[in-house]
Order: sequence, then structure tokens, then C-alpha cells
Amino acid sequence: MSARLNTAQPYALGLFRIVVGLLFACHGAASLFGILGGAVGTDGGTVDTGTWPGWYAAAIQLVCGVLVLVGLGTRAAAFLASGSMAYAYFKVHQPGALWPLENGGEPSAMFCWAFLLLVFTGSGALSVDRLITRRSPAQREPAAQQATAAA
Repeated sequence: MSARLNTAQPYALGLFRIVVGLLFACHGAASLFGILGGAVGTDGGTVDTGTWPGWYAAAIQLVCGVLVLVGLGTRAAAFLASGSMAYAYFKVHQPGALWPLENGGEPSAMFCWAFLLLVFTGSGALSVDRLITRRSPAQREPAAQQATAAA
């Protein structure tokens, strides 16, 4: 049983990455554009362009979420996303109360830890990172040398 689960691990990790990236990107899109059920501001717009930290947080959420979703630069994007969620938790939520249940910071804490996990595990299966790794020149050279030796 354990061996079978171990062979599925890269795929489970890839699905985890896809879901977390999609949810994060949707949150950023909702904040930036007022779509997907996002709150529209009192002036009829969304987060004002260039405002700190709201607009920058939403831009990080959208861009890093999409990068994690497709698995491109996963570790770097996850590191930035994790840091932004740690900032959101400690700067916005934690001053209100100690525990995430009390201060509304559960999503920030969960995203922070989920992205930190991806920093250490990488993208898993079904990612652009994995495609790039497979097709890197260092891996193509031995195959070309084997083909030449066989001929």
C-alpha cells in the first residue's frame, strides 16, 4: 500500500499545487477586477492601482497564483506568495487578536503554510517546471551521445 501511495505522490503534489494556485489567483483577480464574486469598492472600482498594500498584494496573488497553477518557477513564486501571506497575517490580522479563528486570518495562515510547503517540495507532476527539466540541454547531450555510440 505504501509503495503504491509513494508512486502517486508527485501527482498528488501536482494536484495540490494546481488547486492552491487556482484559489490564490482567483482571490487576486477578485481583488483587482471585482470578478468571481470579488467585492467592488464604494466608488464602483476595485483596489486602486498602486495603493499599498492592497493593490500590490492583489497583484502578487494573481501573478504568483497563475505561476504556481501552471508550475512555472514554482519555488520562487511560492516563496513570494508565502511571504506576502505571512505579512498579511502579521500586519493585518494578528493585531486584532492572537488566534486566526479570532482575527479572521485563517486563509492567510493556510495559504502561507501551503506555499511554504511548495517551496520545499517543488512543483510535483503536471508542471511546466518538470517539462523544462526534462528538456534541458544537460539531459539531451547524454541521449545524443548514446545515439551516436549506437550508430
